[in-house]
Formats: sequence, structure tokens, C-alpha cells
Amino acid sequence: MTPKKFYGEGLPGVDLSKLVGRLIVVEGADGSGRSTQIEMLTEWFEQKGYAVVNVGLKRSMLVSDELEQAKQGNILSRTTMSLFYATDFADQLENKIIPALRAGFIVLADRYIYTLMARDIARGADPKWVESLYSIAIVPDMVFYLQTSPQVLIERNFQKTSSLNYWEAGMDIGLSSDMFESFIKYQNLMHKEFRRMQREYEFVIINGNKSVRAVSHDLKAQIEGSLEAKK
Repeated sequence: MTPKKFYGEGLPGVDLSKLVGRLIVVEGADGSGRSTQIEMLTEWFEQKGYAVVNVGLKRSMLVSDELEQAKQGNILSRTTMSLFYATDFADQLENKIIPALRAGFIVLADRYIYTLMARDIARGADPKWVESLYSIAIVPDMVFYLQTSPQVLIERNFQKTSSLNYWEAGMDIGLSSDMFESFIKYQNLMHKEFRRMQREYEFVIINGNKSVRAVSHDLKAQIEGSLEAKK
């Protein structure tokens, strides 16, 4: 199996040779079907006899509640939001991801540092600063990006909640006073950044416009092939 590594200096005192589990990331916008696919993969892995731990954004015991509260008023500054999410990630890395990998678990990440980096860069952050912020991250074994058109995302979000999310529509960065138009523009910015990162971080692109079952089939086929190749 390929040894684990950090993107940068990483966390001190971590023996990467002892992290024998697998870290698998599924990225994608709200409405891409990402969380549904994580649930299906969790069940699939468990049926195969693997122990699974799920992680994602805003799940840290340290700051998740405070971050959610800070976002409610729609007045959170860009830098403060970046640092909130970076703290949330760092806490989960140290207290959930690394211990699970050390125990040999499959860690399924419902988004990882890539969404956080893309959001920050779309809001004007210096890419080098953003990369340094997440240099502590462990390089995943596999990263999948559910590429979904903005029109499909809007349709799915309305089916689920009958509304669009203020932050996922990029309303805080003044792209448009109309939420629908802002959502399209913001998601296009995010898609452009993910295309750039795909070359650098070697994402596997999955067509998220397909049905839930078809996307699940594509993901499992890619994962099975990768697991077999890394044995």
C-alpha cells in the first residue's frame, strides 16, 4: 500500500507509517448528491467487512456549533470564515481522521480541504496562503469530484429545501443581487477552481448529473479498481 503523506509539514508527532487505513474523499456542491453517495458507500464498505468513519464540514466538537451560529446572520467576514473552517478541519484531522486511519478504518470524507480552498480562492484569498493553511492535511488515497451543472444543482436544491443557501449562492461576494443569478455565477467560479485543482490534485471526475444509482455504480467501480491496484 502507498505510504501516507502530508501536503506540507503536517501535524507534529504523527507517524505516517502507522496510518494503515484508507482516506476516500467525495467532493461536490450542495445538490450534487454527495452526501447520499457517502451514505451508500458507508453501507457498501460495511457489508464488505470494513470499519468506516465519516467526516465532513462543520463536524468538529470544537467549533462546529459556533461556526453554524456565526453564519446565521450572513455577516461573517471572509477571513474569519476561512479560519473557522480551517480550525474545524484541523480538529477533525487530529481527533477523528488520524486515529481512524491508525486503527485501519476506511475514512469517508463528505468534502475535504478542496471545497474550503476553492471557496476561499473564489472569495479573493491568496492561493498560496490558502495552500499553507491546509498544509497539515493528509493526502487522500482517492478523491472523487461529482461534477454537476448549476441548473441541475438548482433543481435538486429546490426539491430538497425549496430555497438556495446564501453562502452556496455566493451572495456575500456581490456577484449579483439576484440569488439565482448569483448562484449560477458562484458555482461557475467554484467549478473553474475545481478544474484547476483537478490537474494538481488528480481528482477522479464523476458525472454528477446522472441518476443516484448510476453515480453509485461509477464510484464503486473506481474504488474497487483502486483498492485492488493498491493491495
